Amino acid sequence: MRITNKMLISSMMRNYNKNLRSLAKLQEQLATGKRVIKPSDDPVAAAMSLKVRTDLAYNQQYVSNVNNALSWLESTELALRDLADVLQRVRELAVKAGNETLSHEDRIAIADEVKQLQSHVVQMGNATYAGRYIFAGYKTDQPAFAVQGNQLVYQGDNGKIAFEVGVGSRIDVNVIGGDGGAEIDKIYDVLERFKDDLMHMAAPPLAGYIDEIDERFMQVLSQRSEVGAKINRFELVRARLNDEEINFTNLLSQNEDVDIARAIMELKEAENVYRASLAAGARIIMPTLIDFLR
Repeated sequence: MRITNKMLISSMMRNYNKNLRSLAKLQEQLATGKRVIKPSDDPVAAAMSLKVRTDLAYNQQYVSNVNNALSWLESTELALRDLADVLQRVRELAVKAGNETLSHEDRIAIADEVKQLQSHVVQMGNATYAGRYIFAGYKTDQPAFAVQGNQLVYQGDNGKIAFEVGVGSRIDVNVIGGDGGAEIDKIYDVLERFKDDLMHMAAPPLAGYIDEIDERFMQVLSQRSEVGAKINRFELVRARLNDEEINFTNLLSQNEDVDIARAIMELKEAENVYRASLAAGARIIMPTLIDFLR
């Protein structure tokens, strides 16, 4: 087979472009810090990176859900704490009102304070988080309670709001304001009857209210305990998710990121090869038949 000058030059240009592409690829890896820039660089690594990125995105959403759930629970705990403080104060007033030496004016003054505490109960019953009524079940877009006459009426339902914190893992966060929950309407009812009896001229016995107040207090305390337990659980879940995010990030880095030291050595080697190809090409192009026809 006859080797022509054109064939030598064509081969040189192919090798020259190949070496230039290798040099450009290494330069791009160092500039971006990524070993896999496009799927064709490493199809297996690209597929793995896609899966890890998906898992990482899910994990970050779970972390967001946990943070929202914790904020919801903390708002609920604050409202329940206020309700417990109200009941504690009402109990003190009930004990004080049981003193037979109190005048009617003294009892009226206690009734006025109970009335203010009632208003606070309504306010806590309609507590919100991010514009959502926390004690209303699923009906978070409307107040959980409304005062109708001398009664506090629960307007929510028994729906349980849950946050997804893992694959197939959902945890309820809300406390129902009505029966089986905080039973805030019943707290209001006790205070309403207690207030009316305080204002009654006949001065009816008030000792029985202490037991009712204690019952309401224990119900609120039970809900607070459950909320506290869920807060602890969510904090454990968040710690696990944060650890998983670190693991996913490390795995993604190992799969995609370039080894800087190795890439620099390969770049230096590719640069030397490129320079050598240029030098060899120059030697091939220089001598032609014309150089000898003198």
